[in-house]
Amino acid sequence: MEATRMAQAHGYNGLNIRDLASAVGIKAASVYHHFAGKADLGAAVAKRYWEDSEATLQAMLEELGDPLACLRRYPDTFRKALGRDNRICLCSFMAAETDDLPDPIKLEVRKFAEVNITWLKQVLTAADSVPSDQSVIRAQAIFAAVAGAQLIARSRCDIAVYDQLIAGYISAGLIPS
Repeated sequence: MEATRMAQAHGYNGLNIRDLASAVGIKAASVYHHFAGKADLGAAVAKRYWEDSEATLQAMLEELGDPLACLRRYPDTFRKALGRDNRICLCSFMAAETDDLPDPIKLEVRKFAEVNITWLKQVLTAADSVPSDQSVIRAQAIFAAVAGAQLIARSRCDIAVYDQLIAGYISAGLIPS
């Protein structure tokens, strides 16, 4: 959890094994016992992040049962990070650092995008919101728009900006309501 918090604030470069160990009250050697280095730690953190996100999305679908309600609630999954000290999605942050990431982390970051786009495609199809041949491109557009809204809101330290952008996406029909 602490490693996720660090990465959400500072990206991959913000993951420092000694700082992490200090923050959780253990010795750096204990972290190195589990992770050979920063790249292994980063990949594990990103993997856990997409796995948790996938579980959250599936739980939402099971809980609500209504695909349109799920589409309306989807932006809330990104909003939560902004509400925690103006953080952003860990994988969005790391995606912006792609050129500097080790390959194992790139794979996990891409998996996060795939999980979100696949879920959105599934929900869009179930809601019969778009023709099936357009569901992937719409899912990609929603994912990119929501992640982008989060980035803009973070840069302004204003969660209200996020809410306004999401309302605009709904009003324009990008996110079905």
